[in-house]
Amino acid sequence: MSEIHLEIDGQEVKASEGMTLLEAAKSVGIYIPTLCYHEKLEPYGGCRLCIVEVEQGGRTKLVVSCVYPVESGIVVRTRTEKIDRIRKMILELQLAHAPDSFELVELAKEYGADPNRFEKEASFCIHCGLCVRYCAEVKGKHAVGFIDRGTRKEISFIPEIAAQECWQCKECFELCPTEALQAAYVLTESLFSAHPPFKHDSNHT
Repeated sequence: MSEIHLEIDGQEVKASEGMTLLEAAKSVGIYIPTLCYHEKLEPYGGCRLCIVEVEQGGRTKLVVSCVYPVESGIVVRTRTEKIDRIRKMILELQLAHAPDSFELVELAKEYGADPNRFEKEASFCIHCGLCVRYCAEVKGKHAVGFIDRGTRKEISFIPEIAAQECWQCKECFELCPTEALQAAYVLTESLFSAHPPFKHDSNHT
């Protein structure tokens, strides 16, 4: 595998072919904020918080670092006025959905985001997809998924699968940057307890 040389925040970085900009930055201790990234999962690029600036051949563009592959000779900037402004906006939008998320609140302080800029629509889910993707890609169970679309989109456990798989697992809980996952789990558990699935009785005629 060939070695690729690039520059990140003024630092010369050696990366392997196939690495993303986020991975290359992490390899030399350069921090880029993320909400939907996990090293065990396929790159998703959903939250856009890891956006960075790439300069190549005199031209500059904004890219999502968790999905953008390293390229030889490019110059990457992870903190500029424009990047900070974009991240601030993203955080303000996310805080409208999950105003009490510790992770979001801390990032908001760093980027000067106003938690009250947008009207609250507190579903608590920021659609990072970590729980859905972890359950599918790592556990192979598909016990949690998204329902609805757009502003009504939210996560939901599949009661029949969750009853068999989730009670003793809950590995996805620690991935959730908000309280949405725990809330959805409690709701699913209560619904399942109240309406257990029909079990076929082989003696019933």
